[in-house]
Amino acid sequence: MWVSDTTTWSRQPSVRRLPLAAPLRLARPSDMWFKPALSVVVATAVPDLVLLAVGRLDLVMYTMAGSLCALYGHNLPYARRARAIAGVVVAMVIGLATALVAASLTGSTAVLIAVGALLAAVQKTLCDATRIGPPGPVIFTFVTSAALFAPQRLDQVPGHLALTLAAGAIAWLVTAGPALVRREGPERRATARALDAAAAYLADPGHRTRHTAAAAVHGAWQTLLAAGRPTPVRRALERLVVHAEAALATGGPDAPTPVAVPASGPDRLRAWARQTRARGPVPAPPPAPGTSEELFGIDAERAARRGGSRRDARRALLRSLAPGSPLLPIGARALIGCALAGYLSQAAGVGRPYWAIVTAASLYQANVTLSWNRALQRTLGNLLGVLVFAAVLPVSRTGPLALIGFCLFFGFAAEALITRNYWLGSVAVTPMALLVLEFGGTHPAGELIGDRVLDTVIGAAAGLLAAMLVTNRRAGGRLEKALAATDLARAHAVHALAAPQTTPAALDAARRRLTGSLVELREADDTAAGEWWQRALPREQVLAAEQAGHRTLAATATRRGSIARAPENGAV
Repeated sequence: MWVSDTTTWSRQPSVRRLPLAAPLRLARPSDMWFKPALSVVVATAVPDLVLLAVGRLDLVMYTMAGSLCALYGHNLPYARRARAIAGVVVAMVIGLATALVAASLTGSTAVLIAVGALLAAVQKTLCDATRIGPPGPVIFTFVTSAALFAPQRLDQVPGHLALTLAAGAIAWLVTAGPALVRREGPERRATARALDAAAAYLADPGHRTRHTAAAAVHGAWQTLLAAGRPTPVRRALERLVVHAEAALATGGPDAPTPVAVPASGPDRLRAWARQTRARGPVPAPPPAPGTSEELFGIDAERAARRGGSRRDARRALLRSLAPGSPLLPIGARALIGCALAGYLSQAAGVGRPYWAIVTAASLYQANVTLSWNRALQRTLGNLLGVLVFAAVLPVSRTGPLALIGFCLFFGFAAEALITRNYWLGSVAVTPMALLVLEFGGTHPAGELIGDRVLDTVIGAAAGLLAAMLVTNRRAGGRLEKALAATDLARAHAVHALAAPQTTPAALDAARRRLTGSLVELREADDTAAGEWWQRALPREQVLAAEQAGHRTLAATATRRGSIARAPENGAV
């Protein structure tokens, strides 16, 4: 059944109610929270101890800029992670160089605020365009904004950048080094997430669980495709992803008639997920229908990507930065909000208003509703974190080892807690950021605490005001494009289904294209739904496209299974 070309536009208010309790609820921790937590501790401890040995702890700010690069890339396979972290280090050095040169050339707070706001906007736009997060642009903005207001001479800049580059090299080794021990670790975790999500859908079929499972399966395929040449372990993981994919074809509210595709039950899928995450061998389930054909299609797609993946990535980056991109209004929000926060903080008497800039920059999410959520979380976390800082400050001043130990502890705690909720992680981030200032010399505790509280309130208010006033009507345009792409992908899949001589590889390629378009459609719809000052959205058409797309995905699984069983029945 084809979706009508007539668009149904739903009525919705331009200004939506903003939640209060939901943004503060705790979630389950990430299945890989310990990866960035341990990585940043090791990457920070090594240069800190070296600086302690040579008596130059005043240089910690510059090494920390490189050490914090260890927070990135943990969701990527190691081959891609190595390139991504190298790019993060280079971007960090460029941003820090800009900040240090500006700080050495002028002492005007007004000029430095303008530079900080511009850097924050560029960093936000580039991080969103490359999808490097988490933690996204906030780490870059934290480093560059702090450097803008640190005393600096032009002749010191090369040495300080060298320290950052050296610490960044250590961060690269820490994040890429585990490939020598468990080179398929990221692929195993992505596969386990797909199995768990598929099990959750089987246990509780629904629109949201189906979308979550489809996104997890799509992410697992993308991880396996980006991992490099197939190995026996990756082959086993691909077979498990086929099982997770087959589970989505067993019916549900979007496919009311169950399809005859054998699929493992939720308990079996969860058991495979546990074994996949563990350090033992990958489970070897019986092949699902069409497994060999699907793996052949994956190999063909991997070979096609090998030659053009980087070229395609560059083109996608240029498109995301071109005029008309929905990312540009978010960058404009960051520019205006950070500048406004900085100047208001300066007017309030804060001498170095970098934390107001960082607070404003940290708020900007995909839409106004999510930015409001982050404003609540950031404000609560920072205010509680200031209390924690006041409690530990006297102990941290007992010696340099105590100061280093507290910084490492709070760095670990931030990554351990932030996946539960951003505000909880901010409780640890705030004292760590304040303690870093102690490496350069002690400051009056009252002044530090007062400035941080004032900057937090000003930054959150100014940042949120900019998010509400700077419209992003392009979010609706992104939704329309995603809807059109989904219709085209579904038409392609229907054509592949109707072809009498279709091959499993063709069906698999069409199914993966349709899955990717459905994931993008749901993301675009969620983004547009939380945006203010938006024209009415085609909510009914989006729902119809998702339902039709899921039915088509189920049909491709049925057809692939029948093709795979045909040789067993003597079919030609």
